[in-house]
Amino acid sequence: MVEAFNHLRIEDNGNYIICYLSNPPTHTLTSSGVSEIHSFLDIVEKRDDLRVLAFTGEGKGVFIKHYEVGELANTAEKNLETKEDQQDPKKLHAFHTMLLRLRDLDPIVIAGINGNTAGGGCEFSLGCDLRIMSEGNFLIGLPETSVGILPGGGGTQRLSRLIGSSRALDLILHAKLLSPKEAYNLGIINELVSEDSFNQELIAYCEDLSNRAPIALQQVKKIIHQGLEMSLEESLLIEQKAFNVTMNSKDAARAMRSLLNSQENIEEVSEFKWEGE
Repeated sequence: MVEAFNHLRIEDNGNYIICYLSNPPTHTLTSSGVSEIHSFLDIVEKRDDLRVLAFTGEGKGVFIKHYEVGELANTAEKNLETKEDQQDPKKLHAFHTMLLRLRDLDPIVIAGINGNTAGGGCEFSLGCDLRIMSEGNFLIGLPETSVGILPGGGGTQRLSRLIGSSRALDLILHAKLLSPKEAYNLGIINELVSEDSFNQELIAYCEDLSNRAPIALQQVKKIIHQGLEMSLEESLLIEQKAFNVTMNSKDAARAMRSLLNSQENIEEVSEFKWEGE
């Protein structure tokens, strides 16, 4: 991966990539940063060997501080002059389409939240499949109502799907910011890791997933996201179809036969080498 970016530093480790988000000194996400992520995803989508994609912050103690407020303020002031934004939107903006692309990627997408994140940064993390966060004196949340707006990057929809509408309403209406432990207890964060060894823990997390059965992981990701929008009967059908995909893979046939011929228990981490076929 040779393309150079201004706001991204790419660490390509073969089956997994860690993308460091960088915008010093503010550590905010901007429209140019979103554009670069789209360009980066153009490359990622062509990679057949990629199993895990992680995003983390380049700055110390901050993942993405928030979306650049100056850009939002300029837009709001322009809207007051032109009344342009009072019309119903005809298409999703670039931030939304960026997170939908993360959802639709085959690789598992991880938000490595190495510090504070709010607003658009929190929404970015909610658009990832999994979230690990550093322990420490950090905060995460959606405080947009404090400045008279609402989370406009999917926060209202994704947070309510993740933790339920009542809890999401409480957090968003009160503009609450949570400690890592509070976010973990609510189910927003999947795993808390030590601040001192965050990068090593993130690498270990990526390596663990990248060493698991890729076809099974791809199918699980796809059907869970799709099933959220379906009835139970419809979602069971797509689960059945995805199960058939795994049952028609050489990986599964070899792995199950290997398990039968070995002394391993299915609960143990397998040393089986996955070929992705």
